Amino acid sequence: MNAVVIAVIVMLILSLLRINVVFALIVGSFVGGLTGGLDVATTIETFTSGLGANATVALSYALLGAFAVAISKTGLPDAMVSSAIKLVGREGETKRKTLSKVLIVFMILIMAIFSQNVIPVHIAFIPVLIPPLLKVFNELQLDRRLIASVLTFGLITPYMFLPVGFGAIFHGIMQQNMEESGLTVSLADIPNAMAIPAIGMVVGLLVAVFFSYRKKRSYETRELAGKEITQPYTKKSLTVAIVSIIASLSVQLFLSQKLEVDGMIFGALAGLIVLYIGGTLKRKEADVVVTNGIKMMAFIGFVMITASGFASVLNKTGHVELLVEDSVTIINGSQAIGALLMLIVGLLVTMGIGSSFSTIPIITTIFVPLCLELGFSPMATIAIVGTAGALGDAGSPASDSTLGPTSGLSADGNHNHIWDTCVPTFIHYNIPLIIFGWIAALIL
Repeated sequence: MNAVVIAVIVMLILSLLRINVVFALIVGSFVGGLTGGLDVATTIETFTSGLGANATVALSYALLGAFAVAISKTGLPDAMVSSAIKLVGREGETKRKTLSKVLIVFMILIMAIFSQNVIPVHIAFIPVLIPPLLKVFNELQLDRRLIASVLTFGLITPYMFLPVGFGAIFHGIMQQNMEESGLTVSLADIPNAMAIPAIGMVVGLLVAVFFSYRKKRSYETRELAGKEITQPYTKKSLTVAIVSIIASLSVQLFLSQKLEVDGMIFGALAGLIVLYIGGTLKRKEADVVVTNGIKMMAFIGFVMITASGFASVLNKTGHVELLVEDSVTIINGSQAIGALLMLIVGLLVTMGIGSSFSTIPIITTIFVPLCLELGFSPMATIAIVGTAGALGDAGSPASDSTLGPTSGLSADGNHNHIWDTCVPTFIHYNIPLIIFGWIAALIL
């Protein structure tokens, strides 16, 4: 049996059984390596040598965690809670509570969408924005699975559909790899072809908002790590906190847009410097704040590092390409079966690798010739390749689009990565994506 399928299934089963995701990834990669024909030594060596690929992102999250804890020390979370209580009003004022929920969810949705294009900081805003809001969520009894679904929607749909920011990168990768595989398409055609799959994402979001997670859910109110050293907030401390957030985002934006380098590490550093200069972060407290921030984000960082080793082993086996090629023999000339199988293969590959952007080059080399052979139009081919690439980004334990939301929502220990982020986003987005991607393939 294919090593990718085995490895992904083992990883997902262990994760669903509440085995730590890091251990699940390690065991899954080991099983996948042996299934794929690698010996024990090669599997271990490939896994360990691949760990460094996400080291930069892991360090970025550690520093962003330190920045988030330092922000909490300024009293900004307490100020936001006080404002939320005033906005919510008395216990019986249901309409005001409902309005507050709508405003907060809408704000988070807009910020998540903007993080992919208008302010392209990707997931870097989540550890800074979400932890201070956790007490507000508790006050409003918001289901955090809803917030996870909203964040994941905002992290995925824009790059699928909009040709700006990270979407421009995703569309560029699609166009280049499709051309190298024998089909020249226009960048202008990609948003049109991806419109129907994007509608599937919207449907999933609407189901999550208005049906699945609309009921109240209570959480235990806990302090963030390091919050015990917080002083009462003042106008000065709140001003410094806001300036530090602006400085952090500005540095990230400048480095990513002007210099085209990852700016998360230095963005977090800039925010910490502003807090230090502003006097809200004392030198004697800096070690405690940084250590607590790293503790808060340690889980996310180790999952990202381990996921790199997992992906490295799967690539080494050669079974990723073999999985794509094997699907050709099952299709037997049927467009309907062909489109469905290609989407499922994309789901499996991305669930394992954790990156839609990395999946596109792998699947395009086989999918494009296969689509041409089956008689799919260029627009249908774009929809198949784009949807197959995006499938699995939601729901994958190793994806930025799930690790990002968890990094913020689990800051107080009240949110489980697998059951509260991965499972809800898998159900609400991957299922509609398969359905709407399949429809797009058959009607375009």
